Amino acid sequence: MAKYIVAISGASGSIYGITLLRELLLRENEVHLLVSQPAQLVINHELGWDFSESVEKTFRKEMPAGQLHFYDNNDIAAPLASGSFITDAMVIIPCSMACISGIAAGSARSLMERAADVMLKEKRPLIMVPRETPFNSIHLRNMLTLSDLGVHLIPAMPAFYHHPRTVEDMINFIAGKVMDALNIDHNIYRRYQ
Repeated sequence: MAKYIVAISGASGSIYGITLLRELLLRENEVHLLVSQPAQLVINHELGWDFSESVEKTFRKEMPAGQLHFYDNNDIAAPLASGSFITDAMVIIPCSMACISGIAAGSARSLMERAADVMLKEKRPLIMVPRETPFNSIHLRNMLTLSDLGVHLIPAMPAFYHHPRTVEDMINFIAGKVMDALNIDHNIYRRYQ
């Protein structure tokens, strides 16, 4: 069983993170989940999820059973903030430009940014799925900074060679590309022949 940190920031496209999370849990991976406050607003708006009880209760209702651990993004003393917390990789999906900026600048103002900073300093895999269009020069510079540090950037840009028929097919393509980067076997999208 692998151990992953999945972070959902406040960018549009929260369904990408939800889909990846579901696929990781279905494969019996251990997942440590961070959902920013802006992400909760986006998930509510895009998917209609109600967080009035708690983030944990809402996700447990919507996700398959599995090893899912929750963290408050304001808790910078959580285990994820330490290099001694060993994980196979961290994925921020979707990743807002604000989150990219904070990580590129090394500000570590939230647990999400601090956990990413730990991945960088410990030379562990960090995957970010930027979800913005169009990019301005600041966005591009920040992404280049992160790429130069070894971050794997997988922009949420669906392809069409697999002949997607539904929005779900396009979402699965992006989640599948992240799973490819994590070396997880899957068949959630049809590969190019």
